[in-house]
Order: sequence, then structure tokens, then C-alpha cells
Amino acid sequence: MNKRMLVSKMKLHGDTNETLARVINISPQCLSAKINRKNGAQFKSDEIEEIARRYALTEIEVCQIFFCRIVSQQDTI
Repeated sequence: MNKRMLVSKMKLHGDTNETLARVINISPQCLSAKINRKNGAQFKSDEIEEIARRYALTEIEVCQIFFCRIVSQQDTI
């Protein structure tokens, strides 16, 4: 998951963990766990769909945020 990109979209739209959590009907603590991948927490498909609608994300952006692994320069050496 691309945490930076999601947080950037949240800030761009004036959202906090509390406001986005309310939109996708989970607690702010649960949202934080999902953003930070604590204890294997992951977004459900309906949550991803709602986030995509809220931020008018393209399919590519959805993939970049939720599904594509970020590869560091060390991974490519």
C-alpha cells in the first residue's frame, strides 16, 4: 500500500482519520491500523470503492494506492 499517496489525497480533500473513517463507517483507530498495516489490517473492497469515489480516484490511482508494492532502489539492485 502507498501510505504517502493516500495521506496526500486525504489532505488534499481536507480529510482527517476521523472524517474518512466516518465516511467508510469504521473507527478512526481501525482506519489508522489499515493505513499503517498494523496487525495485518487491510482495506476491504467496499472501503476502497468508497475512498475511490470520495477522492475521484482513477483506476490507476486505486492500484497505486492499494495494490501496487512500492519498490525501493535497493530492491532493483
